[in-house]
Amino acid sequence: MRGPAQGGLRHPPSLSLRFAHCYAGASLRAALTRRLQTTESVTVRIGRVDALGWLGFLEGLADEADPIALRYFRSQDLYVKEKPNLGPVTEADLAIEEKLRRQTSKAHPALGILGEEQGETAGSGDTRLIIDPIDATRNFVRGIPIFASLLAIEEADEVVAGLVSAPALGSRWSAARGHGAFQGSRRLRVSGIGELAAAQLFHGSLGGVEAIHLPPGLSTLVERTERQRGFGDFYQHILVAEGAGEIAIDPVVSAWDIAPLLILIEEAGGRATSLQGERSIYAGSFLSTNGLMHEEALRVLAG
Repeated sequence: MRGPAQGGLRHPPSLSLRFAHCYAGASLRAALTRRLQTTESVTVRIGRVDALGWLGFLEGLADEADPIALRYFRSQDLYVKEKPNLGPVTEADLAIEEKLRRQTSKAHPALGILGEEQGETAGSGDTRLIIDPIDATRNFVRGIPIFASLLAIEEADEVVAGLVSAPALGSRWSAARGHGAFQGSRRLRVSGIGELAAAQLFHGSLGGVEAIHLPPGLSTLVERTERQRGFGDFYQHILVAEGAGEIAIDPVVSAWDIAPLLILIEEAGGRATSLQGERSIYAGSFLSTNGLMHEEALRVLAG
């Protein structure tokens, strides 16, 4: 196996850095400033860093991750290995997580870390960073631009800040507990559709290994909703937060797959639980909705 190649990583081109800061850094920093000036919510305190402060930290990490992902994306010699769980891992996954861990250790040495590729590193308190260096890795490998780095801050089992950065789409989405969910300066709000018959349903793969874990009532939910699309991964839940659909389903997930998505959905006015109705990023499945039909969707999916 060829290693993570962290010693061979080239410095990203200055143009890529300027592009990353231009499309995301400046807009998000401006949005954070406006939120600090105008929000009526009580700031959530985490030691000496509040929720918006953590969001600024996540933005800085995304600025480091994006150029690495873009450098490897559609590379002709991208190295890919299948992990024991049959999921792929690439040089980009390994390089991004290693980079973000080093940056975190310098900026917040007491902060714990949970990452998809390197597991858990304990901190000195109950606050930690959760990293999915590249979500939708199979898209990344196939040259599909719908992939993202997922970053979140968790305190005492509660996600208080989350950020999704999709550099090939030129987009970032962020949320801080009590301060709303945003794409840049645009505030996100779920749709007001309240009936399954008018709802749009998002899902992932309906065949192969993933089909083993599909809930028994999925076919019924498909029949009862107006329209269905198979975006899968992080993007389907982003679409729910944006109001472009009402339901998104992930039968099998890990905490790093959904940590920032939970807070994005909730801060946009929606609801997110497991397929059993648990509000936890550790329950192993994920259902996001606009909230108006969440209980009904859970009942239908249960069969």
